[in-house]
Amino acid sequence: MKILITGAAGFIGHYTAMHYARRGDSVVGLDNINDYYDINLKFKRGQLGGFTSGAMLSCKMETSRIFPNYRFIKGDLTDKEFIDRLFKEEKFDIVCNLAAQAGVRYSIENPYSYIQSNIVGFINILEACRHNPVKHLVYASSSSVYGMAEKTPFSEEDKCDNPASLYAATKKADELMAHVYSSLYKIPSTGLRFFTVYGPLGRPDMAPVLFMKAIMEDRPIKVFNHGNLFRDFTYIDDIVKGISAVINSPAPSGDIPYKIFNIGNSKPVALMDFIHAIEDITEKKAILHYTDMQPGDVYITFADTTKLEKEFGYKPQTSITEGVKALYESMYGKV
Repeated sequence: MKILITGAAGFIGHYTAMHYARRGDSVVGLDNINDYYDINLKFKRGQLGGFTSGAMLSCKMETSRIFPNYRFIKGDLTDKEFIDRLFKEEKFDIVCNLAAQAGVRYSIENPYSYIQSNIVGFINILEACRHNPVKHLVYASSSSVYGMAEKTPFSEEDKCDNPASLYAATKKADELMAHVYSSLYKIPSTGLRFFTVYGPLGRPDMAPVLFMKAIMEDRPIKVFNHGNLFRDFTYIDDIVKGISAVINSPAPSGDIPYKIFNIGNSKPVALMDFIHAIEDITEKKAILHYTDMQPGDVYITFADTTKLEKEFGYKPQTSITEGVKALYESMYGKV
């Protein structure tokens, strides 16, 4: 199987690319290595995949020094000519689009970057799949599409018409565009709504890493909504297993070969309990600075994973204690 993984230097993309590289599939990783956060973290992920920093910044295809079946190229989804050429030359069986401008809060400050990456970039992927047919397009959506929904847990059948952020709106737009292309051109597509993914090499702008660093460095933690928040924290290994379960099972070629799945732990954790879990592992006390709710934030995320369990017999199950311990070990050594 030849698979394209976009966002391969990103958090989920890196782990997904490594999974398929180790499995022996022919993998092409694509990333634009933007500076939304420290690119040295992206280089660190790339080094684990067998690429030098120079190779990751090159605009030519480079082969991993560890996995001869894994190649990487720096490129941007918004460059239509580049994407079209890549698809034409490589003839992918599977496309796993994990590239996106991430972050709910950042979308308030830099809205245009979300339109470019998440809308323009995704339509380029869809058009490339249209003109260079693939067996399956799998793409990252987000729990943020549920917005301020009051009904929990969140089901794929729920209406998602009230996004709380531009980021959420772009992810919902991706789902709608994929539906159109599946309907018009019979492109088998599956959207995956990820719920608060965390783990080693995770994004430094997300709460798990921010909280861990602040506690270890005796700095205060900003606790939004005065701690009255719940998140369905999902460990990275569970996300990759979910992707792996879905990727070889495209929707049947019926009227519209289109699917959506939640991938979450289905066990919302109070924000304060998550902080306490870090305190227990680090044996340090958090310095808490309580503040109001942030614009674009939501009160709770809670995945209904019944559909994923029914179709694939799979449910994420890494506990918060296990996940926080693994994160701590990756950042500061053994417990």
